[in-house]
Amino acid sequence: MTWPWLICFKVAPSRKKIGDRQPRLHCGDWLFRGFVNGASVSPQFFWSRLYWGLALALGFLAAPLWAGTVSGEVRLVSDASAKRQKDFSGVAVWLAGSGKSDVRPRKHVQMLQKDKTFTPHVLVIETGTTVDFPNLDPIYHNAFSNFNGQIFDLVLYPPGTSKSVTFRRPGIVRVFCNIHPSMSAIIVVVTSDYFATTDEDGQFTIEDVPPGNYQIHFFHERATPDKLEQLTAPIVVSGGDSKLQTVSISETGYLPVPHKNKYGRDYPPDAGEQTNYRGLVK
Repeated sequence: MTWPWLICFKVAPSRKKIGDRQPRLHCGDWLFRGFVNGASVSPQFFWSRLYWGLALALGFLAAPLWAGTVSGEVRLVSDASAKRQKDFSGVAVWLAGSGKSDVRPRKHVQMLQKDKTFTPHVLVIETGTTVDFPNLDPIYHNAFSNFNGQIFDLVLYPPGTSKSVTFRRPGIVRVFCNIHPSMSAIIVVVTSDYFATTDEDGQFTIEDVPPGNYQIHFFHERATPDKLEQLTAPIVVSGGDSKLQTVSISETGYLPVPHKNKYGRDYPPDAGEQTNYRGLVK
């Protein structure tokens, strides 16, 4: 393979002599010849291509150096009398602000329905993302949400099929199944491109964050809105790694309430155990 940037100089054919003197060569008498196809190009064309090529290369090299990483740890705090397994996963964390950002839209993501469970239980997406809800169970499902984050109803669909929803505005979307009351999930729709969810140890990492001033936000389904609002704080990303202090989210005051079906009614006593589902009574 011959590199297209390897060049050689070629002198244009000599002009006729003027008296006994050789003619002087002007800039136009020098041609750049590319080794790829042997075509001659002007100096202006060559230098403009070289300039933009170097600028693009420097941009790619500099981007990882300028971008920063924001990481931290979240702890869930409940009543002292409550004994819970130390699982700190499922906390949504995102950065907002700092004007323009490098938009990285995720066209499609998935929330699986398998073993009568939505997976992942907590999904963070940016506005404009389409979420597919494939049914991987051997039974019917009917994913829906009647909360104000975004209302949708995928109606009944059989095993091995999938339906989709595009989320166009920010908010908290609580997802349920109209057949199985035990199935629930959270979709956190944000306007930011920089987000993460905590793992079982409560750790989170947000990578490739451009330098700037941001507000960090948290969401946890067992925390009250006012307590979550108190956790919102300004942070400055200046490149490199930014390790935040441990954040404690209180679950005190959270009262689980059984949800209704998509018609606003209680589920039948045997809901979720049916194998030949024919629909709930409105």
